[in-house]
Amino acid sequence: MKYPAVIFDLDGTLLDTLADIADAMNAALGRLGFPGHETSAYRYLTGDGASAMAERSMPGPARNEAAVAECVREFRSEYARRWGTKTRPYPGIRELLDGLAGRRIKLAVLSNKLDDFTRRAVRDFLPGFEFSFVIGAKPGLAPKPDPAGALSIASGLGVHPSQIAYLGDTGVDMKTAVRAGMLPVGALWGFRDEKELRENGARAVISSPGELLGLLD
Repeated sequence: MKYPAVIFDLDGTLLDTLADIADAMNAALGRLGFPGHETSAYRYLTGDGASAMAERSMPGPARNEAAVAECVREFRSEYARRWGTKTRPYPGIRELLDGLAGRRIKLAVLSNKLDDFTRRAVRDFLPGFEFSFVIGAKPGLAPKPDPAGALSIASGLGVHPSQIAYLGDTGVDMKTAVRAGMLPVGALWGFRDEKELRENGARAVISSPGELLGLLD
């Protein structure tokens, strides 16, 4: 098989986490005396890690290093309380994973979501599926679009990067795949639109999870 492995983004690709992220960040902003945002706004506020989301979510005059760090702490505290309240796998994801498992394709997750939440989300919402690696944001690992995490997974899987499909829903994911030498596949059911995916290197864009199987066969 041309692509014996797939790396997935998590938020906006495997799981619809937007409402829980928005609720947690809005609660954190409120505790710090800042206004929140509509849930839909978090499609663009999130995607590059908690620090970037906090900075984007805060009013301009309040954006300094200490305040952003405090907002991240508050977000983590709030997200820990509600991270699984509204989160669900997207329709068709379980069927896609079943299809990939039946083809003996190796699976991994690489996210800019905090590592502990990444692992818990995969464990609780995608039980029964074998992921060789589940990696989120953690000290010592450069966040996407740096390709270090993706290349580390490729090495651990024993698969050349050119034989790995990378499925994600943002320009950051597409840049990561391009820089790692993987096949960048954009997911249209996630947080961003086709224009962003194409402009950042998507070589294929799919509107439903099951379409990935056709690309890999």
